[in-house]
Amino acid sequence: MTVLEFDGIPFNPVAATPMPAATSAAQANADAPVHPTAASRSAQASSGTVALRPENGGVAASVGGGPRVAQPLSEIRSGVVAAHRAALTAQLALQRAVWQRTMRSAGDGHGFGFAGRNGATIGTVAAAAESAFKPLARTQRSSLDHAALLRLVEGDVVGVFGSGHRRPGVESVARLAAAGPLVLTAVTTIELRGGTGKGRVVAQFDGDPRAAAVQAAEVFALFTGMQLCLSASRLGTAQNSGAVESSSVGTVDLVVTDIDLVPRPHVSARASVAGAQGELQVTVVVAEAVGAGVGPGQAAPGLLLNEFHMTHLARGDQSIAMGPEFAEYTGVRATRLPTGGLLLVDRVIEFDGARGRLDGAAYTTEYDSPADSWYYGDTANDSMPHFVYMETSLQAALLMGYYAGPTLTQPGVTLSLRNLGGTATVLRQVDLRDKTIEQSSRLLSTTILPGSSLQTFDYTLSVDGEPFYTGETMFGYFSDEALANQTGLDAGRAAPTWLDEHVDVSIRTIDVAARRADPNAQLCARRTLALIDHIDVVDGGGKYEAGYLHSLRAIDPSDWYFDRHFHLDPVIPGSLGVESVIHAVQEWMLDAGFADQLTDPVFRIPADLAFSWRYRGQFLPTDGTVELDAHIKEVRRGPDGVTVIVDGSLWKPGLRIYELIDLAVELGEREGGR
Repeated sequence: MTVLEFDGIPFNPVAATPMPAATSAAQANADAPVHPTAASRSAQASSGTVALRPENGGVAASVGGGPRVAQPLSEIRSGVVAAHRAALTAQLALQRAVWQRTMRSAGDGHGFGFAGRNGATIGTVAAAAESAFKPLARTQRSSLDHAALLRLVEGDVVGVFGSGHRRPGVESVARLAAAGPLVLTAVTTIELRGGTGKGRVVAQFDGDPRAAAVQAAEVFALFTGMQLCLSASRLGTAQNSGAVESSSVGTVDLVVTDIDLVPRPHVSARASVAGAQGELQVTVVVAEAVGAGVGPGQAAPGLLLNEFHMTHLARGDQSIAMGPEFAEYTGVRATRLPTGGLLLVDRVIEFDGARGRLDGAAYTTEYDSPADSWYYGDTANDSMPHFVYMETSLQAALLMGYYAGPTLTQPGVTLSLRNLGGTATVLRQVDLRDKTIEQSSRLLSTTILPGSSLQTFDYTLSVDGEPFYTGETMFGYFSDEALANQTGLDAGRAAPTWLDEHVDVSIRTIDVAARRADPNAQLCARRTLALIDHIDVVDGGGKYEAGYLHSLRAIDPSDWYFDRHFHLDPVIPGSLGVESVIHAVQEWMLDAGFADQLTDPVFRIPADLAFSWRYRGQFLPTDGTVELDAHIKEVRRGPDGVTVIVDGSLWKPGLRIYELIDLAVELGEREGGR
């Protein structure tokens, strides 16, 4: 068990004694006047001048002595609690073993269908766009002969596409051409990202071209595994419009225009026939069996929640995602998971808890990380970027805490979700491409306060049965009033940056944007992860006199992450704030020549170094600027590379709201030919 610090007040997640509202909800988020230096920097960013300024007297750490007091988590143990947790752990281990044996016997020994878990490999492919639909199952099949099509008519989806299209407990009855005779004679092309990026099917047909277009869309729906999120579901046609002047024999080219899991899984597409005039529009829907429920525990036996529910929780019907008690949160600003490429939890495998039980729960969730995920293509890291470690673990931890129902205790109150801080450690370095991450989380406590609630969690991420990441965190649910009164990390006081207090120092600039513009530049974050453009460097500066980094960037309200985090409640993800500091450190390491003596250098997250963070505010689309700094704390040189450890902060205009302690970046030789 742990004691977490909440704005300087020890918070015992076991005792869970409610704190005074004035020192909890109000201090968790509140607003203050803009100090002059921050205002001038904001004007510079808006005009395109990037003279970056970092933080100062807010980072709690001391040279040589480690962190001062900014530890959000301090270890203590209770004998009674430890005994209870040990018994619970043993019980869950037994349940998990039974579940895993069931999954292995269901197919290939690696659980749910997903390339990399079922023995299939997806070859070398370009990274998907951040907005790309993530299929529920993957296959190597890219064409189908007539015999394979006949097997799909019979419902043998697994026999055609592979064991990845099987899930334990899911009854598969969806079949091709259930509404009429099969007119497709062969599918020559199935492209997951073809057409405009959402998918494409090219097929030969003999019969009605309208039926051919519908059946081509049905093939794509089965190909992406959409039927797996609703047991005993069937394919139906919701749209079949347009016209083509065509003979009864030809080639249909179907380009997917929309593919989604809400309100029900569906594929919409436009279709043309080679050599013919006109175009068809079709929509194929995956529909549950008549009278079947689709809520928690109903859509697919053996799973409390799956991808269908996660998507609804992110931007759909909360009564479907969480149960009828949550219906009031549909269509309004409320607690949600992120959407699109920032939705990083897929399924709830086990849940030892109950609605209304807020004092504790334990649960296991999963997240599939395909090798073509957008973040692998955009990161400078050798494998998964740091922010995905944070996001997938925090989303998994929070998910079932919300399911337990803390917001239901305050009906009619709009409560928005915010992370408040935590600590995490990488236990071992592992390449997570084409892996399924198992997230084991525990809700430790819930404290209900007027206009807000606090929950504490711990979590461990594993892959292939071995833990690789562990941490603890605190979340808060805050009313509009609490969010409107942010005091930041310094109780509303202006916290000048180190650079503000050392105006006479010599500054040099690293032009990150110019390096990124070079397509041949290595070890460079790009596209969606282009989070900083310039870095001001003070060699030998900072609190530790080992180097100081600072960056300022204008906020564009159209930045992609505002649409993702969250639906109807746009804020910059805190994890991307952390990632931006990492990018500054990476660029400084390259500029310092740390890669020069390495043959094939790569960035990694170092193992066995605990990192802590505190958030006391939010970056809104209207905030104008994001300002960050990093104080180089330690440079560790080893036989295989260099590790740099920093403390840092981030500011919105006039307010320091993020604090990072012992954030580490490793630059070393690539291992194993990855």
